[in-house]
Amino acid sequence: TVSIALLRRPAQWPMSHERVKRGWVWNQFFVVEEYTGTEPLYVGKIHSDSDEGDGSIKYTISGEGAGTVFIIDEVTGDIHATERLDREEKTFYTLRAQARDRQTDAPLEPESEFVIKVQDINDSEPKFLEGPYIGSVAELSPIGTSVMKVMASDADDPNYGSSARIVYSVLEGERFFTVDRQAGVIRTAVADLDRETQDRYELVVKATDMAGQMGGLSGSTTVTIVITDVNDNPPRFPQKMYQFSVSEGAAVGTSIGRVIATDADMGENTDMSYLIKDEEGGELFRVSTDGDTQEAVITIKKSLDFENKRTHNVVVEAVNKHVDPRFVDLGSFRDQTIMRVSVSDVDEPPIFIPPTGTIMEVQEDVHLGALVGIVTAKDPDMDNVPIRFSIDRNTDQEQIFNIDPVTGAITLGKILDRETAGWHNITVTAVEADNQSMASQTAVSIRILDVNDNPPELATPYEASICEDAKPGQLIHTISVVDRDEPQSGHRFYFTLAPEASNNRHFTLWDIKDNTAGIRTQRSGFNRREQNVYLLPILVVDSGPPALSSTGTLTIHVCGCDTDGAIQSCNATAYVMSAALSPGALIALLVCILILIVLVLLILTLKRHRKGQRMSEDEEDMRDNVIKYNDEGGGEQDTQAYDMSALRSLYDFPEVKNSDSGPDLHPVPQWIQNRVVGDGGPADFTVFKGYIRKKVEQADADLSVPPYDSFQTYAFEGSSSPALSLSSIRTLSTTSEQDFSYLSDWGPRFRQLAGYYAPAQPEEEGS
Repeated sequence: TVSIALLRRPAQWPMSHERVKRGWVWNQFFVVEEYTGTEPLYVGKIHSDSDEGDGSIKYTISGEGAGTVFIIDEVTGDIHATERLDREEKTFYTLRAQARDRQTDAPLEPESEFVIKVQDINDSEPKFLEGPYIGSVAELSPIGTSVMKVMASDADDPNYGSSARIVYSVLEGERFFTVDRQAGVIRTAVADLDRETQDRYELVVKATDMAGQMGGLSGSTTVTIVITDVNDNPPRFPQKMYQFSVSEGAAVGTSIGRVIATDADMGENTDMSYLIKDEEGGELFRVSTDGDTQEAVITIKKSLDFENKRTHNVVVEAVNKHVDPRFVDLGSFRDQTIMRVSVSDVDEPPIFIPPTGTIMEVQEDVHLGALVGIVTAKDPDMDNVPIRFSIDRNTDQEQIFNIDPVTGAITLGKILDRETAGWHNITVTAVEADNQSMASQTAVSIRILDVNDNPPELATPYEASICEDAKPGQLIHTISVVDRDEPQSGHRFYFTLAPEASNNRHFTLWDIKDNTAGIRTQRSGFNRREQNVYLLPILVVDSGPPALSSTGTLTIHVCGCDTDGAIQSCNATAYVMSAALSPGALIALLVCILILIVLVLLILTLKRHRKGQRMSEDEEDMRDNVIKYNDEGGGEQDTQAYDMSALRSLYDFPEVKNSDSGPDLHPVPQWIQNRVVGDGGPADFTVFKGYIRKKVEQADADLSVPPYDSFQTYAFEGSSSPALSLSSIRTLSTTSEQDFSYLSDWGPRFRQLAGYYAPAQPEEEGS
């Protein structure tokens, strides 16, 4: 039990204006587990500082086990445990205490929480939860080799006393194994564990709590330790010599016999391989290992010849595949035996030279009856009878080849074509002339050598696609070539556009020099409405000899593409509107059409407006050219600047009769000379009107004039200029009575003209 300390405020403490909160101050309560008494076990006591001992205060508890496991005396505050507690089931209980007024049941103190801990006793023995255990260790392991670890657990409190402190020991098998007292690690105690003598051991391991002291509880488990095998035993042949016999006619690969070496180990440590140690035996015989039985299988590697040698002694050695370097000092892990093979005599069939088959070569363009090659065979027996040859027609059903039965010469029976069959494999049979049953066969492989007899051709596909917005120089397709021929130096093809397409303005061909060529665009902007398919003939030439060529046509489709260059449609009819368009798409299409119409109208209006401006500007230009200019002439003596004859004939117009206008019209100069204008009177433009009207009538009557409106340019100044005329066109003589001295006052532009018309100086006349 634990005493309770209460916090009280002594009467001599000075009063404070601050509120002092009362509280419970106590230690934890402890109660011993597994109490076996008949009376309730006293736990502790709670008390309030306001309790005067008159029974006016009632104590209550609540929480885990309140009223069942734990009860409280309402008057004294004593707490008792009414049941037997087990710490392994529950280690502590949390409760709350309350002091109340017995009359009003009002709380006198704030509710406070306390803990009742169950105190542990050593009532649980150690247990091996994972037992029984099975472990293993390799044979011949050194002393102290770790085998495995065992672990026991104790339900008692590890933090209180020594109830849960466990130590380990070996009860049975301690001669061969030990266990660490604290960690429970089992180790070997001897170094000569031999699997071939004993392959498993049974141990009993005990775990004791209270650190192994008197009164401690204990538990045990069994541990089975399996001894694993190591390769510590070499293979051994039961006999040192074996006898076998075989006929000299036995085929290569025929099994002669089997022998086996034994090994005391197990598993992969018994795996062994067999070798033939002597050189002569290695040439004639082959030894292999049967993976299931580990036997050595002896077979014939090369045909045996009774006439050459009748007995063969073959040394066979057995060797372990997996040798452990730790045990090499135990001895050699190999053993040998002798196999004596006796060869018996038989009548043998002919043998071919070479015996493994023949390879011949012939060009595909050779003529019928040409020699392909010669096969050779002989009789191996002492009689050496003649040999006859034939072709197994099952291997040459088309009878492409023939063979001479005596000489073995193979000739051509049909025309060859390497592109149809590059190799021909036939079987030639050789028999003894006096014994047809003695026959042998050999394989003859005939390789057909290539000649250049097939032109190169464009490989599929023969079509390509291009976007309408393709840029110049864009690679649109790469073409390759197939050629059925196979020249020894390899293929080399040359590409060019066919002559009829060499001058096209749309595409160019680029020879990449790796037996491929690229097609590139030569211009930008393709319109599939105008042309949606282009046919491009391409000429391909091989390297020969002789050089062969062919022309293939590449079809290039012009397609509509999206902004990323992905092809959307390659059909020219893709512009036709689908009848299944949605209403929203139709509305959007109509809006686009209206916008296009408005744009067209605006463009036409703008063009018409500009045309009117240009006509007015042209008229101004004509008028300006007629009435003023800023170029200085050289006078009538300057015949290089202008065509003076054209200027002189400018006013020489033919007279035109017009019944509607009345009197005859005279040339303009006469009008100008005869016209008199009064001083100060208004200008008379009738002469100009008549002149223009006359010109219009002349233009209408002229059949060479275009049948549409056109500009007519006339140079007609009229008369009555105050400054008179500056032109000297009508001056026929170099002298004039008119005074032109005023031209000097008109500025530098008229200085040269004034010099021409200035009066001659007296000095000049005198000279």
